[in-house]
Amino acid sequence: METVLVKTLQKRQVFFLVILLLLWEAGSEAIRYSMPEERESGSFVANLAKDLGLGLLQLDVKTGDLLLSEKLDREGLCGATDPCILHFQLLLENPVQFFQAELELTDINDHSPEFPDREMLLKIPESVQPGAVFPLKTAQDLDIGNNTVQRYAVSPNSHFHVVTHNRGDGRKFPELMLDKAVDREEQPELSLILTALDGGAPPRSGTTAVRIEVVDINDNAPEFLQSLYEVQIPENSPLNTLVAAVSARDLDAGTYGNVAYALFQGDEVTQPFVIDELTGEIRLQRALDFEETQKYNMEITATDGGGLSGKCTVAIEVEDVNDNAPELTMSTLASSTPENSPETVVAVFSVSDPDSGDNGRMVCSIQDDLPFLLKPTFKNFYTLVTERPLDREERAEYNITITVGDLGTPRRHTQHNLTVRVADVNDNAPAFSQPAYTLRVRENNSPALHIGTVRATDADAGANAQLTYSLLPPSDPHLPLASLVAINPDTGQLFALRVRAADRGAPALSSQARVRVLVADANDHAPVVLYPPPNASAPCTELLPRAAEPGYLLAKVVAVDGDAGQNAWLSYRLLQATEPGLFGVGAHSGEVRTARPLSERDAPRQRLLLLVRDHGEPPLSASVPLHVLLVDGFSQPYLPPPEAPGRAPGAGAGADEPLTVALVGALACVSALLVGALLALAAGRLCRRGGAASAGGCAGPAEGGVPGQLLDVGGTGTLAHGYRYEVCLTEGSGLKEFKFLKPILPNLPPQGEYMHMTINRHEKA
Repeated sequence: METVLVKTLQKRQVFFLVILLLLWEAGSEAIRYSMPEERESGSFVANLAKDLGLGLLQLDVKTGDLLLSEKLDREGLCGATDPCILHFQLLLENPVQFFQAELELTDINDHSPEFPDREMLLKIPESVQPGAVFPLKTAQDLDIGNNTVQRYAVSPNSHFHVVTHNRGDGRKFPELMLDKAVDREEQPELSLILTALDGGAPPRSGTTAVRIEVVDINDNAPEFLQSLYEVQIPENSPLNTLVAAVSARDLDAGTYGNVAYALFQGDEVTQPFVIDELTGEIRLQRALDFEETQKYNMEITATDGGGLSGKCTVAIEVEDVNDNAPELTMSTLASSTPENSPETVVAVFSVSDPDSGDNGRMVCSIQDDLPFLLKPTFKNFYTLVTERPLDREERAEYNITITVGDLGTPRRHTQHNLTVRVADVNDNAPAFSQPAYTLRVRENNSPALHIGTVRATDADAGANAQLTYSLLPPSDPHLPLASLVAINPDTGQLFALRVRAADRGAPALSSQARVRVLVADANDHAPVVLYPPPNASAPCTELLPRAAEPGYLLAKVVAVDGDAGQNAWLSYRLLQATEPGLFGVGAHSGEVRTARPLSERDAPRQRLLLLVRDHGEPPLSASVPLHVLLVDGFSQPYLPPPEAPGRAPGAGAGADEPLTVALVGALACVSALLVGALLALAAGRLCRRGGAASAGGCAGPAEGGVPGQLLDVGGTGTLAHGYRYEVCLTEGSGLKEFKFLKPILPNLPPQGEYMHMTINRHEKA
């Protein structure tokens, strides 16, 4: 919907319901229509589509008609001004176009003449001869032209008749002419009816009573020195200012020669002027406003003691002073302006000043150091446009002050402040703080070790500046980078997932590895469980002492997700359990802990199914089983032997001895392995000091350990305070088939042994 602004001569606004889509040049001549006043709301004015030779307009969607939104009163809008023309402008947005039109209201005969008083009193000396004339008060008719007062008539009588005269401005005024001399002794008083008629069809009329008193002889009427007085007065004149002084003289003497002045016609309450009845001085009694009324015409009478009177006219012109500051009306204001756009309209506004002449002429300006321009468009309308494409990264918002000043004396100004925000466009790629990062990580590190952080910034704002970090595949397809290094998609923190001693000599890792980082977000990777091993030949089994307290840490689920951001946030939960209330899983840590004390009624073999789920849409998940064996002591698992096929119940009574022998042998093997590991560590140091370079000369411990809680070894070769062994069982295996895994080697790499990783900057295209 386009807003239609309508300005009238009397500062009243007439609103038209106009929706316009019209390609019309801004400098073209105004379209003028004419219609009678007092038409009902919704009356048809014109069909602009037909008049302009264009297609269907959006004034009335079906007809293109221009309609009235309310009844128009010509007298209320224009008063005595003729012709009565209403100017209005049509504003079209996007693209901005302006159009002007005029509507002329023609007068209809909707007002009757009215006299100011219901009765007029005339005092006529009996010595007045026939042919003498006496002024009468005129009737007022708000209509104009032929619809205003055209003639006067008086009721039939034998002494008087009415003569209608024309003034210089076209108005009619009556005079009562004496046809036959009056005799006070014969008839001291006469009553007549004066009628004023207009020229309408049919004519309208108004009446007043004329009462005539016959007085004694007073043969001279007062006469003014001037029949017309013309004066000017500034609109800001203070009250009681002397406007003019009129003077009349009467040749009679005594009471008949005393003159009293009065406003012949007009209400002194509403008139801004008052006259002193003795001196004839006209003074200001109410403040003037040039913008409301520019001229006043007053008729002054001078009446002597005998009732004779004379009349003159005082024309007062109000002079304009610069007492109004310009006004700015904002029509359209864009909430934001996109960057990198060519000339863009930011605001459309109009300015006005009710003063006249130079006092009403205006100029608009903005600051010189801004990339904006003010363009005049049509009849005091301006558009604020961008001078060149804006760059949000250079400046995010502009505070613009529009100054409107007139050319009067003294000059008056109006300022309007507005803020233009530059909307961000994703025109900047992320940039890393440095082109390459060199990170060092020790051998035999624990999983999820923080090895460094990469940082990137984006000059854009909002969603355009939200970064997500991920790893690009390495240039060497044989490098298992995803299983070695992970990155936090939100913070850019890098973590070593698995770097063992055996990796140092593997050809997949060189002394320096380059890792590229980009911004991506797609939930196309399900979580990958690293521990417990999901693809092992037999599910991993944890040993749990029956004396364990609630909160005992049994295992920790380790999983990664190749996605970024929210898609890589992982949560853990227990999906199935032999005893649902016995174990609990940390939702964020993945730690499997006991939830209550164990009892003899708990089954010796527990099976847990653990679920890892990401926060993508839709969420992806992975599950892994974990077996738990309840034991009475560390070295004696409490596990009843499975019944072999064909074995009768109770046939395994003699099987305890082989189990005991196996456990003792396992403990001896573990001790031997520990001693061997310490010897290998010492031999490795000696080999490195001797300069041995071959991988086979000083190999680390063999692989095969299951990631889990590390077994730390002190520098003196003794066991740390806390340690445990992990056991994997094959499904269906007997007691003799326990496989005791070796303890994980200590996280004490030799001095000078590091893995170098170089992280390259990569910006998302």
